[in-house]
Amino acid sequence: MLDLRFNLPDAKAPRFLFIGAHCDDIEIGCGGTVVELLRQYPKAQIHWIVLSSGTGREKEARRAASQLLRGADQPQVVVKDFRGAYFPSEAPAIKDYFEELKAIQPHVVFAHCRDELHQDHRIVGELAWNTFRDHVILEYEIPKYDGGLGSPSVFVPLAAKTVRRKVDLLMKVFATQRSKQWFTPETFQALMRLRGIECNAPSGYAEAFYSRKLVLGP
Repeated sequence: MLDLRFNLPDAKAPRFLFIGAHCDDIEIGCGGTVVELLRQYPKAQIHWIVLSSGTGREKEARRAASQLLRGADQPQVVVKDFRGAYFPSEAPAIKDYFEELKAIQPHVVFAHCRDELHQDHRIVGELAWNTFRDHVILEYEIPKYDGGLGSPSVFVPLAAKTVRRKVDLLMKVFATQRSKQWFTPETFQALMRLRGIECNAPSGYAEAFYSRKLVLGP
């Protein structure tokens, strides 16, 4: 399968913006991709935004980010406290905050899929497209009770050690989520294995994303 790389201007360090509705969303949706990108672009500028938290979950989010972003050059981690499960009614305030994020001028935005069945995820996906209108946006996927997994078109193959690192981090750091029936190593491994099959990843594992617009240069 043809490997397409980021065409970054003047060989500058890329700016990656990761946005998650909840404290474990970025790690679940693209934690492995974060590791692989930092391996390829060690000087990348990372902006990590979590939109809803609460005291206990904020500690988990910051701990997970610090571990996953270890070695990154001064990553910017922000944890907000918008009301989880009520994002449709919180949308005006979240939109105002998204307007502030424009100043980052990211090369790539990682956010939820705008076709998500979960209401919070869907609002984040919609506002990402509403705000970042001339950017590369890659929409990650989250396994959940609502279902809704589809056929993504962009894949990031993951090394076997990256898969282990992601799953270990999720299970060790997010203690508040372990009681949920779906929050298991098998869940996360299964989805990465399925996407690895679809893109013929050398390790057999990958993360996948939806892309609405990509420009192929000459």
